[in-house]
Amino acid sequence: MSYRKDGEIIEPRNVFVGEPSARVTLTEFGDYESLSAIDAHEVVKQILTDYKGKVKFSFRHFPLRAKHQKVQKAAEAAVAATQEGKFWEMHEKLLANRRNLGTISLKTYAKEVGITSKAFLDQLINGKYAWSVQDDLDEGLRLGVREIPAFFINGEKLEGPVTIENIGQKIEAELKR
Repeated sequence: MSYRKDGEIIEPRNVFVGEPSARVTLTEFGDYESLSAIDAHEVVKQILTDYKGKVKFSFRHFPLRAKHQKVQKAAEAAVAATQEGKFWEMHEKLLANRRNLGTISLKTYAKEVGITSKAFLDQLINGKYAWSVQDDLDEGLRLGVREIPAFFINGEKLEGPVTIENIGQKIEAELKR
């Protein structure tokens, strides 16, 4: 996991869970209001258990704003949490509460996961991290993401269903290279 250095903003593309030197990087583009994101999250947790030490995982924001009205601020809250080393805690909290992502709820979740910044709510209201979420969205579009969740293994788009078996086969192939 990355931490802030000298006031720099830690961007989602620089935040991973798993072994930093792992040979396989699994990247997901998703959003916090999507029911399919919840299903995919369970698959990711199992993959990280099954391939402990061999895979690192990164979540990238791909907010479907036309469908999900609160997802933009939820993604910004996750980026804000990253600045205090709490991305994964906030990520879990947002996925667990996908139907309740209003601004006041986001502030409550921030407290619950240990965010101490008094500026959290102001940053959220003023969109301090909106550009970071937009950067993720733009990158996803450049990579051909059209639906979520979308997964990449070592930069290659995963085709087919988001299942433990499908992702596991691709990981195995990468580990054999």
